Amino acid sequence: MKTHIVMLFVLIAVVGFLFRFVNIGINPPSLTWDEVAWGYSAYSLGIDGRDEFGRFLPHDYLESFGDFKPPVYAYLDVLPVKLFGLTEFATRFPSALFGSLSVLVTFFLTRAIFYTNKKKDWLGLAAMGILAVSPWHIMLSRAAFEANVATFFVMTGVWLFLEGVHGRKWLFFLSSASFIASMYTFNSPRVVTPLLMGMLTLLFWKNIKTKKIFVTSLLFAGLLLAPTIPFLLSPQAGLRFKEVNIFSDINVIKTVNQEMAHDHNSLLTKVIHNRRLVFSVLYMQHYFDHFSPLYLFINGDGNPKFSIQDVGQLYLWDIPFLVIGALFLFRKKEGHWWLVPLWLLIGIIPAATARETPHALRTESMLPTVQILVAYGVVVASEWIAQRKYRTLWVGVLSVLFVTNVFYFGYKLFVQYPRLTSDTWQYGYKDSIAYVQSVEKNYDAIMVTDYLGRPYIYYLFYLHMSPQQFRATSDVTRDAFSFVHVNRVGKYVFTPSAIPSGVNPGKVLYIESVTAVPKNAHILKTFYLVDKQPILVAYTL
Repeated sequence: MKTHIVMLFVLIAVVGFLFRFVNIGINPPSLTWDEVAWGYSAYSLGIDGRDEFGRFLPHDYLESFGDFKPPVYAYLDVLPVKLFGLTEFATRFPSALFGSLSVLVTFFLTRAIFYTNKKKDWLGLAAMGILAVSPWHIMLSRAAFEANVATFFVMTGVWLFLEGVHGRKWLFFLSSASFIASMYTFNSPRVVTPLLMGMLTLLFWKNIKTKKIFVTSLLFAGLLLAPTIPFLLSPQAGLRFKEVNIFSDINVIKTVNQEMAHDHNSLLTKVIHNRRLVFSVLYMQHYFDHFSPLYLFINGDGNPKFSIQDVGQLYLWDIPFLVIGALFLFRKKEGHWWLVPLWLLIGIIPAATARETPHALRTESMLPTVQILVAYGVVVASEWIAQRKYRTLWVGVLSVLFVTNVFYFGYKLFVQYPRLTSDTWQYGYKDSIAYVQSVEKNYDAIMVTDYLGRPYIYYLFYLHMSPQQFRATSDVTRDAFSFVHVNRVGKYVFTPSAIPSGVNPGKVLYIESVTAVPKNAHILKTFYLVDKQPILVAYTL
């Protein structure tokens, strides 16, 4: 590559790195319980090779609050936790790192897709740059979201597959390994990855020069996946899906039955109100929710963990170039152009089954297809602008608009976001636990509210409690749906409705929501959100 291409590549890589790493220990302002669980699982695995509940080197799943998660993120986090301690920064490090690496991979992936284009380097730089400052990708790279790591493996798998097609056939094996790694990392790729691999196999079969090596790489992929197949076929694997999917919504079935009863169960009404037809329509509605302009360009995902709420998953600046890119992609049909729209459409499939749509996290595996489309539009538009009389003015106006969009997002993210969203991120646990640790010797029991959710894992994390101590002193129950309830760890009790038996009420410290403190309480300390709103209180009776 030419020197100026390399220099721009490095510059964009640095920008992408800074957007993903700067202040990740304090912004987002706190760890969610899922993030804390990843950090503590890594801590536990790094100590004795077992997860928090004692399973030795689990390869199929990690049990977490009744969810059974693919385990790769925890293993990737073992070394950062060893190096940086059990901290917010260490917990989020794998997501930020692989998010930054995804920016780099996008360059090579785009070049491989448009390998026949004379400006493939510029296409790669444009796609790389757009992903580097993407609100969608930045938000998911700054917290411990395993989906973000899985996205890296998916896009790397596609890139290495294309390189194998282009002649370096040994890369088929690395491509297969990367694809399978995505399935050991997040649930959505367990649907997306097989569909992508099947599509690539069918559409590139004639282009594969050494089919024996390619078939061997597929068998290799099967061997890598084999250890987790028994779990994938188990009831536990489907628990999360049953909890969130639209097909488990009993209200839909009740409505269908009522409609048929109103129409006296006629043949026509059985066809029109057939639950399979109703669910199919509902699925398509949820699928196309992900193309909503409000979601893509105005407000973004409704969950503040995935969006700053007044910038879309994409910038407003992206709109004209996304349209131009899509139109000219189908018009020019360069290289493996068809891969971009097919990949995009496949990436939405698993998310459309969920009750909450659109959903930025569950569709992240479709990235960077949207950024590639925008980049294609940018390059096409630049060719047109280069021939115009007022090209300097065009470039200046577009540059100002782009910088303004990015600056506004950056300001909202780095300056306002922690203050506006700390209540969403379970803020308050860290400060309250630090206080409890300083006074716990004075009490026989610590009663902790579950108001903020999953308090036990925060105590394990911030007290750096050894996994051996947790296993020896915890009271753990599992309900009929396999959800885990940790009721007690040593003197910490996470069922605040009653005082533990045999304990003097005067020797109990309570950590409770400010809305549930009794009138006769002796308040010792109040804990606040970033915006100075009270959230938790320490008191005695």
